[in-house]
Amino acid sequence: MQISKLSPATQRDIPICVARALNEDIGSGDITAMLIPKGAMARAQIIAREPAVLCGQAWADEVFKQLDHSICLQWNTDEGSQVMTGQILATLTGDARGLLSGERTALNFLQTLSATATCARRYAQSASGSGLRVLDTRKTIPGLRLAQKYAVAVGGCENHRIGLFDAFLIKENHIAACGGIQSAIRTARAISADKRIEIEVENIAELRLALSAGADAIMLDNFSTADISALSEIDVAGTEIEVSGNLTDTDLVKYKNTGIDFVSSGSLTKHIAAIDLSMRIIDPT
Repeated sequence: MQISKLSPATQRDIPICVARALNEDIGSGDITAMLIPKGAMARAQIIAREPAVLCGQAWADEVFKQLDHSICLQWNTDEGSQVMTGQILATLTGDARGLLSGERTALNFLQTLSATATCARRYAQSASGSGLRVLDTRKTIPGLRLAQKYAVAVGGCENHRIGLFDAFLIKENHIAACGGIQSAIRTARAISADKRIEIEVENIAELRLALSAGADAIMLDNFSTADISALSEIDVAGTEIEVSGNLTDTDLVKYKNTGIDFVSSGSLTKHIAAIDLSMRIIDPT
């Protein structure tokens, strides 16, 4: 599987995320690391304690880069690789104080982004061969939007819009405030004709209204199996159809061969369990 490259925006975001994380952890100084004699060197390993899809190397690299440029971090496996329990993921060599001060922050990024990528890989495998494309949502950890969106792509799924600025997604509250589906879509076109317009509908009648109003994409929110089946009788040519609403990876089979283009799930980024990783000093000098 080709691993997603870091976008320019994500590359710019990494040093900011890491600096904030280091500041909240170290603050005025790591007093426990002061137990180690100044200038002492050490070698350490990052070890997987459970199976996972490895993700977040660039964030871990940045942690030690910001702490001490002389620390050498050597990865033993590629980003996006499936790793197994007990596998040595990386070897670090350098100032012992720097290694210990960066340990938790580096592992926090790795365990969270690997958890996201691992979840996404499970969804991608469930959708494999079906033509369905699995999208994430904006239900991300605050401050880690771009990082988690990257991890989703590493796992083999795709990104929905990044935020509120790059595409319209008109939901029930927007529709109510605008006075209806057609009014909402018409107003969106007037605001920005070149932006993608997607609208959420809750039944077949609303679907027909959205189609007639010229939506680029329509999100079917919590549609019943019967309503999904009824799509075969409706001309949706030229309009992308997305299904959303409390979906898990085991639900994907229901949408194979139904004409659905996308399924989206907040679970990719919010229903994750941090991967168990550890760092161990193996050669104090």
